Amino acid sequence: MAGTAQQEGTGPVDAREPDHGTGSWPPSGPAGPGEQDSGEGAELLDELRAAIGKYVVLPSDEALTAVTLWVAATHIQSILQHAPRLAVVGPTKGCGKSRVMDVLHETVHQPIMTVNMSTAVLFRVIGKNPRTILVDEADTIFGPKAGDNEELRGLLNAGHQRNRPAWRISGPEHKPTPYPTFAMAALASIGDLPDTITDRAVVLRMQKRKPGEKVTPFRSRHATPELNALRDKLAAWLGPLHGTAGRMAPTMPVEDRAADTWEPLVIIADLASGHWPASARAACVAMTRYEAGQDEQTNLKTRLLRDIHRVFEAHGNPESLSSLDLVTALLQDPEAPWAEHGAKGLNAYHLGSMLRDFEIRPANYRFDKGRQAKGYARNRFLDSWARHCPDLIETAPAPAHDATPARPARGKPPTAPAGSLPIGRPGGPAGPKRAR
Repeated sequence: MAGTAQQEGTGPVDAREPDHGTGSWPPSGPAGPGEQDSGEGAELLDELRAAIGKYVVLPSDEALTAVTLWVAATHIQSILQHAPRLAVVGPTKGCGKSRVMDVLHETVHQPIMTVNMSTAVLFRVIGKNPRTILVDEADTIFGPKAGDNEELRGLLNAGHQRNRPAWRISGPEHKPTPYPTFAMAALASIGDLPDTITDRAVVLRMQKRKPGEKVTPFRSRHATPELNALRDKLAAWLGPLHGTAGRMAPTMPVEDRAADTWEPLVIIADLASGHWPASARAACVAMTRYEAGQDEQTNLKTRLLRDIHRVFEAHGNPESLSSLDLVTALLQDPEAPWAEHGAKGLNAYHLGSMLRDFEIRPANYRFDKGRQAKGYARNRFLDSWARHCPDLIETAPAPAHDATPARPARGKPPTAPAGSLPIGRPGGPAGPKRAR
């Protein structure tokens, strides 16, 4: 959210003269009387919205509104505190992702288009007066076969907020040097991008066009002059309004990081007036709610907990399952992502690594016919199921043998085990016998 801040080691920044060199965040406050735009902005955004919708079919009206506002917001990056990402994702090729990037390239502020960019190059081209980063085919950077690219992901995450520089040793004197990371960025990908990026993004979930959905063919010789003209109009309209935009602290319909991400878009809408303030907030609510639902259903680690619950249930809820049996059952689900996890599919190491975040670890257990193997006790999952998959609480059957009761609250006697899952972490020695 907007707030009063100043560059370290300097005095307050005059919001009427945004500091393009330092990229500092100007003081917030209400716009003065008569400073808001009166009609020109609304008409220009309407025109931009129509132009974007002419070349690409977006998943909803709210998505089209969001893209329009995101494009306009790139032209006031120098006074923003947060730089929202635009995640353009689709399940397959041919969903219009690259066409969205084509349109963005001709309308955003100083675009840099790439299909693959190293971290070293990225933080050197951003600069103190941020440009707009456009990354097509981002699945080749962050896809399951591309490796984690943690350094690049970290840079993109840091660049969502101002004053998060990347420090490097540079020059013959090996002097520690801060490089700016703050810049708006759009990334197009087959499949989801890393959670930490989509959490900082306005997400467009593209689909292939239906047979009856038509678009105007994108031909550079015709489309580029039209879209560049709109780009120049946006710059001319918003240029004198930088001071006003820098002082705005709009009322947001969402909180926390979602508010940080959507605030620049709402600022543009409030500057434009007309129907745009209401349309922007409606799009914000609809799209953030949808993503919250998507995250709950598709988050990989939550999906793993749900699938493990299903495997235990399919085996009659035994006290424990070996790591091998658990991994084999997970890989056999054709609709699950586990067969494509990592380079060769999910294995016991991956399973242990993902479950470690839930404080669930394998141990040695004895199984049928005295077989000893690494495995997982069902009662160790109860707390995580209750916390992260609460809808399973009502339907989860009792295990085949007594599970460990929840640790009692201080000062209260322990309660007898019930059929529902405990809310607290399980404790005590109950569970399958470990091999010695």
